[in-house]
Amino acid sequence: MKQKHSIEKYLFTVPVIIYSFLLILLPLLYVLLISFFKSDSYGGMIYTFTLSNYAEIFNITYIRIFLKSIGIALITTVICLFIAYPFAISLMSKKETTRNLLIKLVMVPFLMNSLIRTYGWIVLLRKNGIINSALIGTGIINSPLSLMYNNLGIIIGMVYTLLPFMILPVYSAVSKVDPNLVEASYDLGASKIKTFTKIYLPLTISGAFNGSLMVFIPAIGYFFITDILGGGKIMIIGNLIKNQFLTARNWPFGAAISIFLILMTLILVKIYKQLGGKMDDLGGM
Repeated sequence: MKQKHSIEKYLFTVPVIIYSFLLILLPLLYVLLISFFKSDSYGGMIYTFTLSNYAEIFNITYIRIFLKSIGIALITTVICLFIAYPFAISLMSKKETTRNLLIKLVMVPFLMNSLIRTYGWIVLLRKNGIINSALIGTGIINSPLSLMYNNLGIIIGMVYTLLPFMILPVYSAVSKVDPNLVEASYDLGASKIKTFTKIYLPLTISGAFNGSLMVFIPAIGYFFITDILGGGKIMIIGNLIKNQFLTARNWPFGAAISIFLILMTLILVKIYKQLGGKMDDLGGM
């Protein structure tokens, strides 16, 4: 019976192994392989080993793009954190039915393609859009604000798209906090800010790390948001990779940037595991 049970478990894992090998491992190995080739003048590849693609990454132009990408991703992550924590904490005071409804509303955007939702922001943010028309109509401003085709528009789009990825892990961590600790904090005269810093933050820091990772990494590579709301004027790593593959036809260099981005992601995951684990230990003290 034990042998039969082990065979059944193996058979269930076979589809996952095949999927991982064909659709994840092989494409990744192919990208890694072509990153060591050269590109010719016609968009083809010269099958000669070289490290020049990786050396080119450290050109000052590309370094600036990397730094700009990290800056936008960091700002997006911080804004999402500032929104997610108050939202998650406020949910704990709601009835269970209301709480479940609000969480479901957070997940509603996943039912629609993110590209379509991003185009919807054009109607809101353009100079003759709903937001500017409302502000001018109420007399708050005299001339339309520049809310698109700049860093502000990109960050708005990033926050809107990635906010659910921050709210869900933060809410999951906040929901596990013992309400008696919070009640005791208020009974002892602690303010809401002090209760947050002394109770909520230490006990939910792992959820914040998890959410930050889930927001920061996609924010570096979401090229369609910068294309739509940035007007193609602002470039991040995702745009750079897309342009190398589709416009410049320099597949080896695009592959090298992709591998470099994967390495950056792995480093962030490693840092998350180390710091997250330490914070879990701190929260359990």
